[in-house]
Amino acid sequence: MEPTIQAFVFDVYGTLFDVHSVKAACDEQFPGKGDQISQTWRTKQLEYFFIRQISGRYEDFSVVTRDALRYALAAADVTASSDVEDALIATYAELSPYEEVEDVLKQLRDTQTVVLSNGTADMLEQLIANASFTELFDELVSIDGVKQFKPSPAAYMSWFKTTDLKRDEVLFMSSNGWDIIGAKNFGFRTAWINRDGKPFETMDVRPDAVYDDLTEILEWRTS
Repeated sequence: MEPTIQAFVFDVYGTLFDVHSVKAACDEQFPGKGDQISQTWRTKQLEYFFIRQISGRYEDFSVVTRDALRYALAAADVTASSDVEDALIATYAELSPYEEVEDVLKQLRDTQTVVLSNGTADMLEQLIANASFTELFDELVSIDGVKQFKPSPAAYMSWFKTTDLKRDEVLFMSSNGWDIIGAKNFGFRTAWINRDGKPFETMDVRPDAVYDDLTEILEWRTS
């Protein structure tokens, strides 16, 4: 008999919230370049925290996000004042949640729900509060407490060590393949939220389930 899921643990960026909802703000500041800036910003954000993790040069996610934005602006051949840069950074506290997220979270209120993110505590609290999701989570956990970005095992342990659960009693959800690999390697059950219809990473670690959005994770609830 398979263990029942006792905790639903969510990644944030790209899983609960659309990171490319910053495009409109970028386009407002730099007409016609919003999509390019948004795409490069996210790509470099991921690259920079991986580089910092591997090289042992940790800076928190707010620093990584600002550095990535500066690269994206330079790559788009535009210059931003400090006020414009701050305005674009502020959009990370106002990302748009995906349309099914609120309903799914409300249906999980009888089960433990947790955010486990590379974002800083301040970034997560502001984002979740602005979406009016604060009451829908039991915990918001930032890896900044251990200064180890996901997919490092220490990042997943930063929350798990505070529980009395078994690893396979946790369902971890992310739209990021590298995050699913990290969580599965750690021992969590995993659901890859494949919003873009992409193939999974060509590695020897596979998710337990693949969904187009979060709606189908509800089948993991105990009756």
